[in-house]
Amino acid sequence: MSKRLHNIQHKILSWEDALKLRGIWALQGQKVAFTNGCFDILHLGHVSYLAQAADSAKRLIVGINTDASVRLLEKAPNRPINAQDARAMVLASLSCVDAVVLFEQQTPLELIEALKPDVLLKGADYNAEQTNPEAKDYIVGSAFVQTYGGSVQTIPFVEGYSTTGILAKGN
Repeated sequence: MSKRLHNIQHKILSWEDALKLRGIWALQGQKVAFTNGCFDILHLGHVSYLAQAADSAKRLIVGINTDASVRLLEKAPNRPINAQDARAMVLASLSCVDAVVLFEQQTPLELIEALKPDVLLKGADYNAEQTNPEAKDYIVGSAFVQTYGGSVQTIPFVEGYSTTGILAKGN
């Protein structure tokens, strides 16, 4: 196995290893950002989003839905297109991503509570000011992150780029 491929694979962490690394970064005074998603077919919108997310802190942890978790979201019957291990490898290969962690729950709340990120980020279809957990634009984990002084932010989309749109073009 190549050295670079080995380094990419080592960015894909278990929850336990992610917590250890988060602790090390905290001891070093490094601000940690967290975002999550399916990242099924990586496109320009994702790359722009992740680069901006990384700019918000020294380190970026990306939580990705497992295949079973994606199916719970009922995005489409054929989703995910790419298996979780492939999606994790593609994300881990990005220089702006410091760690990738899979989560099997429908939301990343438990992972957010475990990692305690300094910054929680989502796309502009969410609202950082929304406080109603039942609202479609509520950012899961935002209330928790704010309890210890963390910030919650949204990042604008790159127009014309979405996985759903890309899949629609193929039909």
